[in-house]
Amino acid sequence: MSRTLTIAVDAMGGDRAPDMVIQGAEVALERDPQLDFILVGDEARIQPLLAKTRRLKPRNPTIIHTDKSVGASDKPSVALRAGRGSSMRLAIDLVGDKKADCLVSAGNTGALMAMSKFVLRMVPGIDRPAIAGIFPTLRGESAMLDLGANIDCDATNLVQFAIMGQIFARTVLGVERPVVGLLNVGSEEQKGHDAIREAATLLRGITDMPFTFHGFVEGDDIPSGTVDVIVTDGFTGNVALKTAEGTSRLISQSLRDAFRSSLLSRIGYLLARPAVGQMRQRMDPRRYNGAVFLGLNGIAVKSHGGTDALGFANAIGVAADMSRHGFLETVTRELAAAGLDKTNDERKVVATA
Repeated sequence: MSRTLTIAVDAMGGDRAPDMVIQGAEVALERDPQLDFILVGDEARIQPLLAKTRRLKPRNPTIIHTDKSVGASDKPSVALRAGRGSSMRLAIDLVGDKKADCLVSAGNTGALMAMSKFVLRMVPGIDRPAIAGIFPTLRGESAMLDLGANIDCDATNLVQFAIMGQIFARTVLGVERPVVGLLNVGSEEQKGHDAIREAATLLRGITDMPFTFHGFVEGDDIPSGTVDVIVTDGFTGNVALKTAEGTSRLISQSLRDAFRSSLLSRIGYLLARPAVGQMRQRMDPRRYNGAVFLGLNGIAVKSHGGTDALGFANAIGVAADMSRHGFLETVTRELAAAGLDKTNDERKVVATA
């Protein structure tokens, strides 16, 4: 039997917190009884919601009271200075103090990243954190990073993202030997800027590691599932993410409009409803909720702020998978195996020696 995990939850983060958060924890507990929760937030608002739950209430989860929370529009720098004592910061502190295995928040992304980096620090050998997410593909699912944490990346950053991304694919997606690709403007070796071509050269030189480097991939390879892990800088990754989300909404709205356009179309919908329902379930963004901050010396998962209980439960599931399968320990071990476990300052000393 898997060990019980303690998950710190920012109960006040998200558009519909704390209701959505408590309901999400209830759903997560139904799926995985080996979870304990520490709920951080306004106890006066949490307790009545907790009293209505069937599974969560009997577990008597710890509540850490605070009436402070980070606003959705707060700048990361302001949140970092003024957010001490907020529900988000206290949840992060629990992971930093080893009182919780991981944390989940649906709050302000920039603030969560800034606070998590300040409290948890970086894994030795990783220069920058990256945001990783899960995409549906024709072959199943794939992981993609960075989705917005770093606008500019050099070759070393991209290689580090690749190492972390393939471990994420093994840990969360269950891919035994992930195939990794660098997102580029073409698949030919001479395409792309210097950093991405240098990163490709470095990745081809890494041997005896549990992943396969495919080479360059293009935008249409993302939904095709050509590779299991797509690596890119945060600017490109965020554009790709928002484009995919917008395209998904376009397809959904177009289908609704088409089926409402005439009586014959409505009859057609009745015949096609099982297939449409299957497609809707396959593309449901709640299934892929839970962006992970990779590179931090602690597990922090960001849920979409507008999600519901099911989406939040899925984010909790991602955090639990990473904790149970020893994501951080694997990153440390495989960075060392690839000779990438030195800090940036240590690399500079070696380079100038």
